[in-house]
Amino acid sequence: MTTLAVSYADIEAAHHRIQPYAYYTPVMTSTTANARRETSLFMKCEHLQRIGAFKFRGAFNALAQLSAAQRAAGVIAFSSGNHAQAVALAARVLGMPATIVMPNDAPMIKVEATRGYGAEIVQYDRYTQDREQIGRELASQRGAALIPPYDHPHVIAGQGTAAKELIDTVGPLDMLVVPLGGGGLLAGSAIAAHALSPKCRVIGVEPEAGNDGQQSLQRGEIVHIATPVTLADGAQTQHLGNLTFPIIRSHVDLVVTVSDADLVETMSFLAGRMKQLVEPTGCLALAAVLSGKIDVRGLRVGVILSGGNVDLLRFAELVLKNPPIHAPNLL
Repeated sequence: MTTLAVSYADIEAAHHRIQPYAYYTPVMTSTTANARRETSLFMKCEHLQRIGAFKFRGAFNALAQLSAAQRAAGVIAFSSGNHAQAVALAARVLGMPATIVMPNDAPMIKVEATRGYGAEIVQYDRYTQDREQIGRELASQRGAALIPPYDHPHVIAGQGTAAKELIDTVGPLDMLVVPLGGGGLLAGSAIAAHALSPKCRVIGVEPEAGNDGQQSLQRGEIVHIATPVTLADGAQTQHLGNLTFPIIRSHVDLVVTVSDADLVETMSFLAGRMKQLVEPTGCLALAAVLSGKIDVRGLRVGVILSGGNVDLLRFAELVLKNPPIHAPNLL
């Protein structure tokens, strides 16, 4: 049997390592959502984490374990936005230089925040260029550490602390629903759930346009796809990682997909009923629950709201152009 890259002990160690620096984010519930789906939902609000997303957990856990020499040489990362901000802030806290490879169509709010944390930004075209190759070349040229957004054991362990905190807060769950892009959050969450709530089913959710994770789980091997066109910019990945896939295959029960319309409707619900601003990618898990893609009746269900970095004008544009189907019942 293949040994997985991350254990629950790694997640516990990451929790203690990042605790002085990361927020212990709240868990929210919604009477309206519970009644609509006949369930008990517990939403882990990672959109309220530092930099507005769970990514700070994994980034800080990874950078904090670099040697003094590595810290002096700096860090390279590639990201559409949230990992970019996370690495930039973690590097600033630890006194390290950071260079981030970001797509030229990344949300401006994420670009400005990354630059504001002091990182150098190198832009690329996500549809014609390979960000991983650019990152490797920069790391080689500068002698810097390369910290990928999901396929790194310290990143995976850090992300798993979100699910650990959720279960520590609310107790055992029947189901845990988690957004899926490259698989760092899902892999770490699955390990935490497996250890703390062994009977809990773990469900990953990705955009319809980018269901490489679903295909990979069905085929038993990593499936590569073209960069998907979706509102969920944080899930515009082309494949799962070599480290995340074995964990997902071992500990995740199912991967489902949701449409961009489902994401917009969920954004509207969260803003209208719960007064929470969550970005499209951050809505993936809850969208699967509210749209009925997962049967949650009678269950205690954990949901991770993974990020909230959406431009206000973009948010308004999406909601106005795509009014929620259930608006009369939600607002």
